[in-house]
Amino acid sequence: MPEFDALNGKSVAVTGASGFIGQRLVAALVQAGAQVTALVRSRHGAARLQALGARVVVAPLAPGQGLRDALAGQAVLFHFAYDMRASGADNLAAFEAVLAAASGVGRIVHASSAVVYDDWPGGRITEASPISTLTGSGYRQAKMAMEARLLAQSLPVAILQPTVVWGAASPQWTEAAFAALRRGGVVLPDPVGLCPALHVEDLVQAALLAAVVPGLKQERFLIDGPERISWAAFYQAHAECIGAGHVLLQPLAALEARLGPMAPPGPQHGPSAAARLSAGLRRLVGNQRFEAVVGAAKRIRRSKGPTFPDRSSLILYAARPEVVTDHAHARLRYAPKVTLASGLAAIAVQSG
Repeated sequence: MPEFDALNGKSVAVTGASGFIGQRLVAALVQAGAQVTALVRSRHGAARLQALGARVVVAPLAPGQGLRDALAGQAVLFHFAYDMRASGADNLAAFEAVLAAASGVGRIVHASSAVVYDDWPGGRITEASPISTLTGSGYRQAKMAMEARLLAQSLPVAILQPTVVWGAASPQWTEAAFAALRRGGVVLPDPVGLCPALHVEDLVQAALLAAVVPGLKQERFLIDGPERISWAAFYQAHAECIGAGHVLLQPLAALEARLGPMAPPGPQHGPSAAARLSAGLRRLVGNQRFEAVVGAAKRIRRSKGPTFPDRSSLILYAARPEVVTDHAHARLRYAPKVTLASGLAAIAVQSG
């Protein structure tokens, strides 16, 4: 597209290149004519990235010559790596290694999250909304710390703060939604909240726009989708896409009572033993093969029946966020395009 002509011939690097978002970002950058270096932690997924047209470099996100060499001379670094199976401290250590090795790059486009704001998910959020470093999950605190480090240095940086990122192969939202619906349905609160759905292709669009925007300093950009839909509409549309499952509404108070009293906030702990084992197996056999095996095991083990929300999901499903993306629209000329209907139609075509 003409707005991305400035990327033609530029050397760019992508961390998290083998992930759900990273693969789509690599494909879009290659299509724009960029010379893409895809950084991966193992050879799993390397062939797929090479087939897209990227140069693949296996380099741990840790201090060392390999990481410095991979980032040397890059016009743009897209930092999209985050290991959800590792602790916030481990992810921060990886981030610090990347930042130290990136001292000579032209600019950084960093993937953060709207979760950093105190008013998420239930309030009106702009880039000027308050951010507190004293509360929240390890994930939230790690994302806040990364943003603070990036804003405090002189390198041009665009911090993207997406909402709920969905799309084909999204493990947390689309694939999880399909799996829950096939098991028997999804239980949501009544009244049901609004789903801040952002298709992965729109997030990729924002990333490319951030890579070419002139005069970049150290800036945050909230990134949301093109429409306001309810969580009921989100799951019902997924059910219709696969022809299975249904949405059940139950009173919010009843779902809260089912979960019992909320535990008081305590110290953040690292990943569980199961999460550490999962991370090791993923490195050994690769993400896609691991997910396929685990998915098959879950289908065998789990009985049919509706999926009830846990506490964090219930808070999200009941909230009505107002995410203001005026800055991204004005500064980046960001214009989200993928609706729930069009995104699911594309999934149906791919799988049919």
